Amino acid sequence: MVWKRGGLVAEARTGGQRVALLHLDESQPVVLEGPAAAIWELIDGKRSEQDIWAELEATFEDVLGEMQAQAELFLASLEARRLIEPANAA
Repeated sequence: MVWKRGGLVAEARTGGQRVALLHLDESQPVVLEGPAAAIWELIDGKRSEQDIWAELEATFEDVLGEMQAQAELFLASLEARRLIEPANAA
């Protein structure tokens, strides 16, 4: 699956590896840090989930081999909050 950022999402950088996101129909922002912020940066409408996992594994140490499963859950949560959508969506 290839993901892109939602069209109704505002973002603000709060410094370093931290980004605040707000879907314009919501009232509470989501703040991402560390690996979560890194995943957000990789969501560009071109990279597949496999590309994102490969870049994460190259950047962060995945001692327990759980990064892919955690990234899948994180992407699902971003989709549920309407912060991302499939890149091939109309």
